[in-house]
Order: sequence, then C-alpha cells, then structure tokens
Amino acid sequence: MPEGDTVWQAARRLHDALAGKVLTRSDLRVPKYATADLTGRTVLEVTPRGKHLLTRIEGGLTLHSHLRMDGSWRVYENGRRWSGGPSHQIRAILGTPDRTAVGYRLPVLELLRTADEHRAVGHLGPDLLGPDWDPGQALANLLADPARPLGEALLDQRNLAGIGNVYKSELCFLLGATPWLPLGDLPADRTAQLPALAKKLLEANRDRPVRSTTGRRGQDLFAYGRAPRPCLRCQTPIRIADQGDGSRERPTYWCPTCQRGPAPAPVATRARRKSSPYTN
Repeated sequence: MPEGDTVWQAARRLHDALAGKVLTRSDLRVPKYATADLTGRTVLEVTPRGKHLLTRIEGGLTLHSHLRMDGSWRVYENGRRWSGGPSHQIRAILGTPDRTAVGYRLPVLELLRTADEHRAVGHLGPDLLGPDWDPGQALANLLADPARPLGEALLDQRNLAGIGNVYKSELCFLLGATPWLPLGDLPADRTAQLPALAKKLLEANRDRPVRSTTGRRGQDLFAYGRAPRPCLRCQTPIRIADQGDGSRERPTYWCPTCQRGPAPAPVATRARRKSSPYTN
C-alpha cells in the first residue's frame, strides 16, 4: 500500500531514471491531457510531497500524480518488456533515450504549471520525509481538534503528510491507544512523542524493500493485517473494524489488550476490503 515511504522510494527511482534527460516519448492517457506533448523537454527532478509525486519538467511544467491504493510507477530499460499490468491500465508514459517510466492505474494525473503546484499539494501539513518537516506544527495541527479520533487525525494529510492506513494502525499500537480514542484523551507524554515516532517509522522504512515496524523478520508489523492472529506482545487475537466517516471507511487493526480506549461495537473480524482514501 503506497504511503509516505513507498512514495519516497518511487520518487527516487523516477528521479534516477529521468532527471537531467530529454524526453523522447510522452503519452498521457487521460482525456484532458491526451494531446499534451512533453517530448524535447528535459526532466528537472522528481520529488515526493507526502503521498504525492511531482515530476518537474523544463518550461515550468509539473506532472502531478497520486498512487492512492493501486497506482504505481515502473521504470524499464528500453527494449525490456513492461510488466506492471495490462496496457489499458497505463495512464502515463515518459521515455528517455535509455529508460521509460510507465504509470499504471494512476487515479490522479494532471499537468500543472510548476508555479501552481500549491493547487495540488498546498493543503498538506508538514511532510514526514520532506525538507519542510516541522514537528511542532504537526502537533499543533493534530491538537486543533482534540475530540477527533486518533486514527482519523493521523490519516488527515492536512495535519501531517505521509501516513496511510498501515502506519495509522502501527502508530496507534505503539502509542498503546485504540484508533477511536479522542486525541485529547491520549496521555500528554504520548501525544508529545507522536510526531517524532511517526517520522522515525517512515525514515526507518524509506530504504527498505519490506516495511517493518517490529524489527522482527517474518513478523514485520504489530497490528496491520494480522487479524485474527495473536498479538506479538500479549497473544490476544488482533481485531479489525472499519473506521471513517461512513463514506471513507478503512479497515483498522488493533489489540484490545495492549491498546486502551474505545472500540467499535459490535467488533467483528472480517475480510479486508478496499475503500476510498482520506484527504490526500
């Protein structure tokens, strides 16, 4: 699932493949930009912003993309067969003399003036993996609504950018609080450490091929995806329930013993399903 760390990795792969090179192929397969031609322009850089990707191109242009649940960018050496999915799922192709970047299942793809990037990412809070990271501002953003459930506050990219459903569940576990605990009810010492803990987790994983919050090989996550297996700490079965505002529910995992606070009722273990993202 693409979160801040995996988007950071995608940006690095794209930057290494495209930056400083002239585009020899450009194909944006969305109706609004189907006639846009970027060939002959040099890619300046590819940079992440939270869970967004910004590909900056000569001439003051930026190709903005967002992966959400299923999107991906793949990089291929020219002449190599593409393997990211069927051709009808391709939304963007950017080619250079030696490599080609192919965007599959991209739910967000738009061509902007670089000066207008704020239209796409200006709403985001401090980026956990970005140069604008400000833990004080992130904490202030979170505490602005103390009645909001912890899990929902963490997913709101306006508070801090880069956390998705996996890190939401893992952070709540490490803080010892259920995702439904009002943020204002979290003990002050744990609230104070929240931004630093979130940054530590994402930084530790931005260079890893397999995400881990436990440090245990083969048991990579404390809570996410583990229901109904036993908790790694106390052996209580991990539970799962939806959390959200009704239109944007996400499967959420927690340990009823290690994490204190309210939980939904009735609690039922069920198969995980995809749903719409929170504020991106």
